[in-house]
Amino acid sequence: MSSTTNSFPAVETRGVVKSFGKGESMVHALKGVDFEARCGEMIMIVGPSGCGKTTLLSVLCGTLKQEAGSVTVFGESLQSMRSSELTAFRGRNIGFVFQQFNLIPTWTALENVSVPLLLAGASRRKAEEAASSLLHKVGIGEKTNTLPSQLSGGQQQRVAIARALVHNPRLIICDEPTAALDAASGRNVLQLLRETALQPERCVVVVTHDSRIFSFADRIAEMEDGRLKALHRPGEYKANYV
Repeated sequence: MSSTTNSFPAVETRGVVKSFGKGESMVHALKGVDFEARCGEMIMIVGPSGCGKTTLLSVLCGTLKQEAGSVTVFGESLQSMRSSELTAFRGRNIGFVFQQFNLIPTWTALENVSVPLLLAGASRRKAEEAASSLLHKVGIGEKTNTLPSQLSGGQQQRVAIARALVHNPRLIICDEPTAALDAASGRNVLQLLRETALQPERCVVVVTHDSRIFSFADRIAEMEDGRLKALHRPGEYKANYV
């Protein structure tokens, strides 16, 4: 595991508050969360369903705006950005790996992985060259012209990881990346993320319920009832929720 003692903060939140709904139906999802993830580390956010994990993830990447508090990513204040600036910042700096893969079913693996670069203005040739190189790196180079329906769950997740990394983001956000996978595939996905994504200038943040992958983390941030309850080393943490 990497050492993060002297590494630069990749993500910092201070006093973040986020609620949904109004009046008696209001849900207080985040209640003053202070959180930090550092360059060169993989940090996992854990806790029972409804504790605010995915909401925090959405605030970290700027797809949800908090009502109070601050969010800083690589030294840039997200709340000070206009909508267009925030969209551009995400496109340059953040890659996403989702539980359900979110691959376009009528596009090949190569086409799916090319999307972030095409959206950033790269030519199709350069985008497909980069996508092909990364598909080989994640171990499915022979599947470049294959549709998602013809891939196994583990292969689809590898395509999703390649898509998240193709534009060389510094922050990789993963929302339950192993929930749809068996134990062996889940371990392979986390090992792949560590090998391909985790570098001194990068940070990987994983929201998970999957205790099988805790050992891959450098730190584990435990949430409960909209608050950050504690930070743990992987070997010291045992989930006390179902």
